Amino acid sequence: MMIAVVNSGVGKVRSVANMNSSESSISEQLRQAYAERDAELREHFQRSLPLQDAMMDRWERAQRLGFDEGASIYNSAIVFGDVNVGEQTWVGPYVVLDGSGGALSIGAFCSVAVAVHIYTHDTIGWALSAGRLGPRTAPVAIGNCTYLGPQSIIAAGTTIGTRCVVAANSVVNCDVPDGTVVGGSPARQLGKVEMDGDEPVLHFDSGQRTFLMREGEQRYG
Repeated sequence: MMIAVVNSGVGKVRSVANMNSSESSISEQLRQAYAERDAELREHFQRSLPLQDAMMDRWERAQRLGFDEGASIYNSAIVFGDVNVGEQTWVGPYVVLDGSGGALSIGAFCSVAVAVHIYTHDTIGWALSAGRLGPRTAPVAIGNCTYLGPQSIIAAGTTIGTRCVVAANSVVNCDVPDGTVVGGSPARQLGKVEMDGDEPVLHFDSGQRTFLMREGEQRYG
């Protein structure tokens, strides 16, 4: 009996040792692959990304999620429920796209910046009622050619129109008409978007105008 127990124990030790060795080998291969990818990204694009965003292809993930042609989404972004994203739309890292409480629709050529959260549900009533109320749910729709600034939050039931700008760190809890610039918490109108030929111009209520150049530069009037 003692021999059997000892032999069994030795087998378990060997099994654990083999497992640790295998995990160590995989971990080393992963570190090496990441180091090579990081060097490549820094050399060609002057950027260094966390492991999952560096290693995973943004366009392939968008295809797997059924997004339209040319859309991309970072691997660190979270996607729940019924989410539809239009062509060429860019979804940045650490974004939350919550379609669990209703359809979440984002148009074409949108820019969803870092850490934007878009929700189709909230549990405010559930928390305040000690669980007696269920979550509030409502769909969200965002039009084409709209920019959502970093760390902005879009609440359930919100509709944002086409060619809008949402400033960074804003909380949008009401509808935004086409061609509107909003910002703040809660968000309010700051100006309008107009087109000068094919060039978008931001007309702020303060009187400032911002010309957005195709080359990525800005000039102020």
